[in-house]
Amino acid sequence: MKALIYSVITGLVLSNTLSNTQAQQVSPALRATAPTQIQVVTRKALTLEGARQVVAAAEVYAHSKNAPGGAIAVVDEGGNLILVERLDNTFAAAANVSIGKARTAAIFKHPTKFFEDAIKNGRTSLIAMPDFTPLQGGVLIEVEGQIVGAIGVSGATSAQQDEEIATAGANAFK
Repeated sequence: MKALIYSVITGLVLSNTLSNTQAQQVSPALRATAPTQIQVVTRKALTLEGARQVVAAAEVYAHSKNAPGGAIAVVDEGGNLILVERLDNTFAAAANVSIGKARTAAIFKHPTKFFEDAIKNGRTSLIAMPDFTPLQGGVLIEVEGQIVGAIGVSGATSAQQDEEIATAGANAFK
């Protein structure tokens, strides 16, 4: 593998410094191993407008269940924050907790309840991981079977209600 990489790099350097005729004589291995087409993947992505729809659906559900408050965070599939909203009467720390829940779900591709349950069942070493919020209320957002992000909710009546609100938001595209 190292030899192939070295050959490719050498061929590229030589092809940039030598004439086309000289480069063709020097790098036949490069021509034989170089792909004829760049490989790419088409993915769906969560936009700011999509994140607003997720938050709106979560907020409607929270109000319908008389949640006393809640912070709602939406991240993309890599855990990068797109949008956070803190409803009236929500304690200040809820915003950071909701972001942590959303990031944890997105980065590890599992709802945060999965990790909370694992820790409750004895897998306590999980708490040593950095940037990890293993608290119920982080849910994946999927579109046509593809994970596009996650939503995290904190500050409702209970952890169960946090997750219900997050699930309502995640279902905005279903």
